[in-house]
Amino acid sequence: MQSLNHTTRTTENEGPVVDASHKNHILALLPVAGLLGSEIRYLWIFEPVATSYSPTFHTSPKGPIVAHAQAWDRRVQSTENSAGNKIMYSVDTTCRVGKHNVIIAVLPDGEEGTSYAASIGGGALTKKHDIRLGDVVVSAPRDGKGGVFQYDFGKTVQDQVFRLTGFLNHPPIILRTAANGLKARYEIDGHQLETSIETILENKPRLRKKYQRPQENSDRVYRSGVIHPRNNVASCVTACGSDASSLVLRPERTMEEDNLIIHYGLIASANHLMNDALVRDVLASEKGILTNEGGIAGNEVLCFEKEAAGLMNHFPCLVIRGICDYSDSHANMEWQGYAAMAAASYAKDLLYRIPPKKINAERTINHILADVQGKITDVSTSVGRLLSIQNDQKHQTILDWLTPINYASQQHDFLSRRQTGTGRWFLDSHEYRAWLEIDGQTLFCQGIPGSGKTIMTSLVVEDLLGRVRSGGFHDDRAEGGSAGGSIGIAYLYCNFRRQHEQQAEDLLASLLKQLVKGHNCLPQNVQELYDRHKADQTRPDFDEISSALKSVISIHSRVFIIVDALDECQALNKCRSRANFFATSRPMLDIEKRFDGCFSRHIFANDEDIGMYINGHISQLPDFVSKRPSLQEEVKRGIIKAVGGMFLLAQLHLDSLVGKRSPAALRATLEKLPTGSEAYPEAYKEAMLRIGRQVGDQEELAKQALAWITCAKRPLTTVELQHGLAIRAGDSKLDGENVSEIEDIVSVCAGLVTVDRESDIVQLFDITTICITYLSFTAFETGFCEVEEEYQGRLRSNQLYCYAARYWGYHSLSATRDVKALILHFLQSRSNMSASIQVIMPDRDDYCFHNCLYEPTETSGIHLTAYFGLLNTIEHLLETGQHADYKDSHGRTPLWLAAKEGHDKVVSLLLENGADPDPNDHDQRTPLDEAIFKLLIERGADLESRDGEGWSPLSRAVGRGHEAIVKLLVERGVDLESRDGDGSSPLSCAVRKGYDAIVKLLIEKGADLEPRDKVGWTSLTLAIYNGDRSIAKLLIEGGADLESRGRDGMSPLFSAIERGYMDIVKLLIEGGVDMDLEDAMGQTALSLAFKRDREAAVQLLLEKGANPAWPC
Repeated sequence: MQSLNHTTRTTENEGPVVDASHKNHILALLPVAGLLGSEIRYLWIFEPVATSYSPTFHTSPKGPIVAHAQAWDRRVQSTENSAGNKIMYSVDTTCRVGKHNVIIAVLPDGEEGTSYAASIGGGALTKKHDIRLGDVVVSAPRDGKGGVFQYDFGKTVQDQVFRLTGFLNHPPIILRTAANGLKARYEIDGHQLETSIETILENKPRLRKKYQRPQENSDRVYRSGVIHPRNNVASCVTACGSDASSLVLRPERTMEEDNLIIHYGLIASANHLMNDALVRDVLASEKGILTNEGGIAGNEVLCFEKEAAGLMNHFPCLVIRGICDYSDSHANMEWQGYAAMAAASYAKDLLYRIPPKKINAERTINHILADVQGKITDVSTSVGRLLSIQNDQKHQTILDWLTPINYASQQHDFLSRRQTGTGRWFLDSHEYRAWLEIDGQTLFCQGIPGSGKTIMTSLVVEDLLGRVRSGGFHDDRAEGGSAGGSIGIAYLYCNFRRQHEQQAEDLLASLLKQLVKGHNCLPQNVQELYDRHKADQTRPDFDEISSALKSVISIHSRVFIIVDALDECQALNKCRSRANFFATSRPMLDIEKRFDGCFSRHIFANDEDIGMYINGHISQLPDFVSKRPSLQEEVKRGIIKAVGGMFLLAQLHLDSLVGKRSPAALRATLEKLPTGSEAYPEAYKEAMLRIGRQVGDQEELAKQALAWITCAKRPLTTVELQHGLAIRAGDSKLDGENVSEIEDIVSVCAGLVTVDRESDIVQLFDITTICITYLSFTAFETGFCEVEEEYQGRLRSNQLYCYAARYWGYHSLSATRDVKALILHFLQSRSNMSASIQVIMPDRDDYCFHNCLYEPTETSGIHLTAYFGLLNTIEHLLETGQHADYKDSHGRTPLWLAAKEGHDKVVSLLLENGADPDPNDHDQRTPLDEAIFKLLIERGADLESRDGEGWSPLSRAVGRGHEAIVKLLVERGVDLESRDGDGSSPLSCAVRKGYDAIVKLLIEKGADLEPRDKVGWTSLTLAIYNGDRSIAKLLIEGGADLESRGRDGMSPLFSAIERGYMDIVKLLIEGGVDMDLEDAMGQTALSLAFKRDREAAVQLLLEKGANPAWPC
């Protein structure tokens, strides 16, 4: 022990550390700081090897290091601290306690918190433990837990318990045995700690001022509600007073008691000092700490500190604390020195109780540190995995925030529908290969409905993905020329009833999501986009998403964007500069113009593809077909001839051959396959006939399935359809034995129903497509029929004509984007559109020529879409130059038609685009007939205007029972007494129609109750004539004249008796009517009731005091 260099070493990067090569055994770590003072940190105890030092104190640079150094038996040597100490402790002093060597280590000045094991402790006031300043608290296990626990001190919440976050490990049994033995000795003989301290101070008189026991009157406990003023450096006596009402009064300790008492129990550790008496009291109580398991930690807390938490579960600890304050706002600096001496003296006595040979059984420090390092490595690895998972989850959260739409399921479904081998001609075409090889190119593909554009799109997507997987792209810009290293592929399908999710921003967001998804690290601009909007719960606009998309495209070497429809393609124009763009569309002139100069290729179902499709499904036909190759060829030739390049018709025609009983019957059907203008309706008609010819319950099952699918408010899943069809009237629960297999349901529907295999949605072939395709036939290219014979011939020859024309718009409200493109193409044909209008707008369904002849002829596409309320289509037409105020041959504008049909969103859109809010048609009628009045009023519509029949807006609104519109007009101050074309006031009209709410509204707004209509009836007379008790009551309570006479000379009472309305008779009598008033013939109400045998009226009148005598 002559030189510390035998046991410590100094390197360039580290301060003095314990030399693990001597295999020192760690016995315990004794945190003694805080209670001793702010500097003393820890005592490390090692095996007493001859040339090595065993116990080590960890302290801060000054203060109680003196107390420890003086408390030990002998001071050996000191060393300088080193700035590079990685373990954060430097050896300061080495000492000897009995046969134990002690090293006192220090922390850099100012290092505090749990991470540096720094704090001071304070006592807790409890009923069971009389803890005072200068006492010592030793951690002792309770209820199977270590004597120190860590709690969450992050927030103090009123009326809520604190959450316990962990317990310190149990101290080694050596220390616990020594502490128990020392406790027993103290109980028998008492301790000599005060004597030890006094001996030290006598030998070192310079220490007395700071380390002696202060006067007892300085040990004050203030009540919890008394708080030391903040920033007040005065003493507590000066700042808080010494009045008894502010202090907790405690009896003096007796002669039999020691001034310095040792307490054993729980010590609470956190990362902050406890200086709040109210919080201290909560935590010190038995019910103050909430455990992680939801229970309450038992036993009371004796002491608070902020040090031991820094070494929890790493080193075995016994915590020793001298009490220097009461964990409140009244800091007591003068007790810190004495508290440090007390704790150090107790630690010295404890070490004397430990036989050195017992330490040999303990683990060496290098083993302990190796375990700690291993745990740190494990934790680091686990944290890394957790961070990776967290980043992936955050990544996915941002992607889902961009858009929840995932087109992968549709890609899978469409590709699975493809007949193997079809479409190779397109992939081998010169246009497609050139598009693949040249950056930034666009390939635009048009095709008629049903030609297979969507399936071809799925084939293109699969080809691109396959090339990336196999390295089929050579990436010159990728580092090292790696194949496909940064190829981006994004695609859109617009045919799955997602029109509400496919605005321009939605499309761009979906492309952005797909291109970002392939990156391990989220691009910074996407992260910033998310951060910018998420907090405020806003959505990025078109320009923001477009900017982010262009930025993401720029980090790829090549990007391919594939879109299966183009009525929103303007959303993609800004992102095509560096991307290879592939798009499909129905033949549309305005879209075609956008792709002038681009690669183009027509998509159609060629004979070879249709032949392969038929070969792949020939097994569905009767066995005699599969046994006769020649008959198979006949089937292929017949279907190919009939379909005209449309896969949809190929499927329908093939289905029409299922179930044929003989080759002759099959050939007869082949010969009759419809072509041209009758292909679609005849194919559907044949499908329905096949359904009707099915045996047993199959026909009923098919019709119920079709009814469910067509009437459902949203697409049905297969299970929903199965359950819906299984329910029977009177069932109390679902009978599983009554559930049909989905394959059977699809089969009996004769090809009219399909199942999306990926989304599990059951769907019909699109009706809008059929209607629009039908109306586009050459049979209607002659346009509007001016001659009745021609018109009647059109009706006879085209049985679907009327239905398709009148209802295609309603079906299209749930149409896919593909269908919307077809609609736009139809609207560009004036002649076909004019032919459809002739049967759209008649008021009756008889379609007689007299009615249809006078339908408007000069109608544009925007008129027709306004009539049906097709908002998205109108937006497109306005963008392409159609005028919002264009008038048809009847002088009606699109706004007029939209307002009449009640399409408020269309009205708003047209007004925003400059439509005249108050146009008149040729009959001087305005849109105010049926308009969304508020929109039109805001645009300055004339509220007193008259149509050709003399009706004002108020009269029209009252006549049709539009209460909300009436209220709006009345609040705008319109004339309540204006007369309509029949000479009736608004009130008279409302009474005649029986609109109670409108009558009440007009009465409340001051309408005249007595004006007569053109036949001389008042409003009350009208109500009685209709037998309308509720309206009569409103009028009577509103002050109507009860004795007024109609043109027949009858008063209201006479009219009610005449018609036998006893409830109204009662109302009139209760309202104070003159019961003895005579009519022009001298009759009274009583005589009239008697003549009409109204016994109840006679009795009521007599009971109410009517004169029983009347003229004869």
